[in-house]
Formats: sequence, C-alpha cells, structure tokens
Amino acid sequence: MSELFNLLFNPVSNGIMTVLTGISLLYWLIMSFAGDGLHLFDGDVDLDGHIDATADVTDVDSSQDLHHHSDTQTHTEPSFFAKAMDFINVGKVPIMIIVTLFKFIGWIITIISSIFLNTATWGLKSIFILIPIFFITFICMHFFTKPLVKLFNNIGYHGEEPIDFLGRMGKMKATIEGKKLGSAEFLIERDPIRLYVESLNGEKIEYGDDVIIVDESKDKKIYYVTKEITIHNI
Repeated sequence: MSELFNLLFNPVSNGIMTVLTGISLLYWLIMSFAGDGLHLFDGDVDLDGHIDATADVTDVDSSQDLHHHSDTQTHTEPSFFAKAMDFINVGKVPIMIIVTLFKFIGWIITIISSIFLNTATWGLKSIFILIPIFFITFICMHFFTKPLVKLFNNIGYHGEEPIDFLGRMGKMKATIEGKKLGSAEFLIERDPIRLYVESLNGEKIEYGDDVIIVDESKDKKIYYVTKEITIHNI
C-alpha cells in the first residue's frame, strides 16, 4: 500500500496529476449522488431552452437597413484557441467529460513516465515533465474523443445552443455614438451578460439608456442597438 501511495504522489508531477484526477472523480461522485449527472446523457435536454422560453423578448420588424451592418462584415477565420478546442471536439462532447478525460489520460502518462524515466529522482524539476505530457495528452484527446462524438451525436447531443440576443433589452454601460463601440448589460435568467454594442444608425446613446438589440455582425461579436422606446423618451 505504501508503494502505491508513493507512486501516486511521488514525484511532484505524479502528485499534481493524482490530485487533479481525484477532483474530477469527486465531482462525478457528487453529481451521481445528486442525480444531476444523469441529465448529461439525456439527448432531449435543451440546455438553453429555459432561457429562451422565459426571457423577455420583443419582436423587431426586420428590414434591409437593419441588416446593412451584418451584410458588410467580412468573413473572419476562427481563432487559434477555437481551432484547438475543435481539435479535441469541445462542443461535440460535454465539456466536463472532455476535462475529466484530459486529466485521466495525462495522469496515466505521468505515472508511466515516472516508472520508465525514474522522475522520482528529479525532485521539483519533475514538474517540467508535465509540459510535454500535456502536449501528448492534447494530441491523444483528438483520437480518444472521436468515438464519444459519434456516441453523443447518436443520442442527440449537439452542444449547447447559442443564446439568441436579437430583440433583447438591456442597459448601456457606456456612451456610444457613430462607430464607437461600448458595452451594454442584458439579464438572462437573472444572470447579467455584457456585450459589445454599436449604435445602429450612429445616433448618440447615453450611459444608462435602455436599448434593444436589433441586429448583429456575422461573427456575433458586435450587436447593433437602438434606444428602447418608452413613455419617458417619446
């Protein structure tokens, strides 16, 4: 037993990966006892459906003018981070399974490397072995998650559905005018979400004004807003 304990926690690299993997194991145990983990594999669960169903959404009449901004947006390449996440199939497999599998594979490789490379004699320097191990684990994740992609696709899991912000009302957290960008805060199920916004027609919108989203850029990074019409600003 002492030899097993020593292998799991010595050297430091083994200890780090053992603790990280143990945290994930503890998470799944808690989820299992709480019953929440069962919903993860329910293909009929709409992760964002309750948000869209209960949020206060105002219909906005669309026109060619409203889509002028989005139509002129040029296509942008996905970022390096987005490509990296797609490589290990994040979005096609639930994120907690991705995280747990990454830790588990990294833990196995770390334990094996400590046996064959005798990293126990490295002392604190054994931490540096985790750098190539994380890289190797990342490559392995691409292949280990492929069967899971097919599994979750068969049970109807297609990742979290994006929130449709069009028509939602919020409050400005900056003053914008012309092409100037600012931020506005929107409440989604009592959770405040800040978005980058731009005045649709270039009109000045003051800090604290109530606004409504009427259009968005193609990459959905910028949202175009107008002042919300109320009895106070008619």
